[in-house]
Amino acid sequence: MHTFFAPAINLTVALSALITVTANAADLPTIPTEAIGVKKELLFSDDFSKSDYGEAWHKVVPTFTFENGTLKGVQTRLKDEPSADGKSTTKAHAAVIGHNIPTKDSIITCKFRFDGSSNMSVQFDDRAFKGSHYGHICRVVMTPTTVTIIDERDGSMDLKIKEMALDPSKKAERSKMLIGRSATFPTQISNGEWHELSLETIGEAMRATIDGKPVAYLKSSGIGHATKSKIELGVAGKDGYFDDVGVWNAEPAP
Repeated sequence: MHTFFAPAINLTVALSALITVTANAADLPTIPTEAIGVKKELLFSDDFSKSDYGEAWHKVVPTFTFENGTLKGVQTRLKDEPSADGKSTTKAHAAVIGHNIPTKDSIITCKFRFDGSSNMSVQFDDRAFKGSHYGHICRVVMTPTTVTIIDERDGSMDLKIKEMALDPSKKAERSKMLIGRSATFPTQISNGEWHELSLETIGEAMRATIDGKPVAYLKSSGIGHATKSKIELGVAGKDGYFDDVGVWNAEPAP
């Protein structure tokens, strides 16, 4: 996903394709009304009161800045451009910031605010896993009108499925393989106001709530990946803000 290390994808384009696949699915999953996970020990928290990255966060795809006690993301790679040496292409890409926090089952909470951004995301990666593009495992993507949960490991970022996207003759086959690997739910998220996301990842299931309301759910095999070694935050467009991030180990709710 990150062009200065490996070939990248355009998050906005990829999301549009996934929404199309999901829209063609027979039915959306039923969102559990009750929590699927219970918090255990706190692994990490950050209120972004400092003025720099410190030792916790690292730049993946710029640019993020620390502004008035919040983390601000702005997409600056708006179109594909030749690299400085002219030997490759720097792809359009959302801004991404990362943190190495190994988890299997977890609960992540954060505040977020759209301030013109087209979408914001929280995702899990495992760079040591070689079966998906750049070790992408799963993510939640929020737009002002939708929330999408994506199994990337066994869906769109699976290396074999991703390669099929280059062959028009395999379009129908690829679409069938992607059914059930993502789910897009309609919602309304106001621009310019803070909201609170809670993301539960338990076994093969992921459930998202916004401001205490269940908004999305997906159960898919890739979500159950046992070594989710990295957490990343993404912002596409201009601007998006994060604050008060917390990461807990979790266990299934009784």
